Amino acid sequence: MDSPDRVIRILIALVIIFLFINHTITGTWGFVLFAIAGIFLLTSFVGICPLYSIFGFSSGKVKKD
Repeated sequence: MDSPDRVIRILIALVIIFLFINHTITGTWGFVLFAIAGIFLLTSFVGICPLYSIFGFSSGKVKKD
């Protein structure tokens, strides 16, 4: 993943976590979004997204031989 992709994921995760803590999003959808926020944080810190690998997508720089 490229830096902008990581920053966007972190920002989205922080917004979701903030909304969850303030009880703006609640119930089942709240827990689902909270889990997605955790996944976003994990993948942004690790730098690898499993879905990107499955679909062959990359937001990183392309290496030319």
